[in-house]
Amino acid sequence: MRFHGLGVFLLLLAIVGHVLRAESAVGIRWTAPLDWKAQAARPMRAATYSIPAAGGLGPAECVVNYFGPGQGGSVPANVERWTKQMLGADGKPAAAKVTTRSVRGIPITVVDASGSYTGMGGPMVSNPKPVADYRLLGAIAEGPQGNVFFTMTGPVKTIAAQQDAFNRLLASIQRE
Repeated sequence: MRFHGLGVFLLLLAIVGHVLRAESAVGIRWTAPLDWKAQAARPMRAATYSIPAAGGLGPAECVVNYFGPGQGGSVPANVERWTKQMLGADGKPAAAKVTTRSVRGIPITVVDASGSYTGMGGPMVSNPKPVADYRLLGAIAEGPQGNVFFTMTGPVKTIAAQQDAFNRLLASIQRE
């Protein structure tokens, strides 16, 4: 009986831990994987997660952005921007897999691209140096108050090891 009580306690602890990891931005709620470490607040980010390294390579990062109603660009514009951040061996944007799904009535567009990562670019970054063997998994959740952007970038092996976790995060998305 004592073992049963411990099992129930551990199950409740896991459930509470899962619920406590739920986060939200403007009408969209999601649950981050338990092994992703939430980072301190940063400008223009709803959340930032540090993701453990895999295969002796570096860690990855998942950033969640919300820029305001009608801000942050259209879904097609962001898909294009993300694909241009990954270069193939020929120096041109790498091929990307783009899929769409609906989770609890929320349309989500997912981008998956690998190559040399050039980063965000823009006026705040001067001469970004591409990082080889990187992968980007991005998702745009079309929320009731605007788009919420989820972008996970890191070494190919680390992202491959965390792809199921990223998909679970997307599957957890719901309206608040």
